[in-house]
Amino acid sequence: MLYQSSTQFIDVGLESNCLTIAFNRPEALNALRPEMLSEAAQLIEKTKSDENVMVVVLRGAGKAFSAGVDLKVLQGIQPDGGIIGNVFDEPAAKLATAIRDSDVPVIARAVGACFTGALEIALHCDFVYTTNATKFGDTHTKFGLRPTWGMSQTLSRAVGQRRARELSFTAKTFNGAQAVVWGIANESFETVEALDDALAATCAQIIANSTEAVAAIKDLYRLAEREEGVRASLEREPGLDYRISDTSERLSKF
Repeated sequence: MLYQSSTQFIDVGLESNCLTIAFNRPEALNALRPEMLSEAAQLIEKTKSDENVMVVVLRGAGKAFSAGVDLKVLQGIQPDGGIIGNVFDEPAAKLATAIRDSDVPVIARAVGACFTGALEIALHCDFVYTTNATKFGDTHTKFGLRPTWGMSQTLSRAVGQRRARELSFTAKTFNGAQAVVWGIANESFETVEALDDALAATCAQIIANSTEAVAAIKDLYRLAEREEGVRASLEREPGLDYRISDTSERLSKF
């Protein structure tokens, strides 16, 4: 099967049963645009009918995974209760669902920067490899926003309720080594080269195993997570109404 991207902001390649999808805005630290999320979702969904893809790696071109949502896209949008509507939320939900429902493991290669929306996407992946120098953070509160891509569920599952609340309430930055200790990342490496060597070895190990067994076990882990909570946060239940009135003011300062 041929994999091609419909947008210049996503690069894609298939080699040795590993599909690599890269956010491709290196000059903007791969800040996310809606079409990037939609395209990544479609590419992952396409693997369901391709037995040649046994693992997916989600990464960023250049020095960063992603600095998060491109806030410039939000200028002129009137937020409601700290949410920015379907301009981002709909494609982000599609990508999160595609990652979680994929039959193959999806690995986030998070280097350089992984903030807010990018962190939300990484947390949906099966696991995360990073470097010690990589900077992470959940900056929703800094901009008067609330997470709608599942972070209220996935972050607390990764690090526990108390740590998750601390990270979200303070919008503090932390590094790759801390991400491993807290359960956000699986492994952190001194260099990108060491990360890539380990990532290649892990992909090879997965590919050598039974693809049907891997798919079955991924499905069992989905059951274990009780996805209703994640899906509810992605779909923004009507009852979840919050008064957040300073979003526009905070975004305008970006």
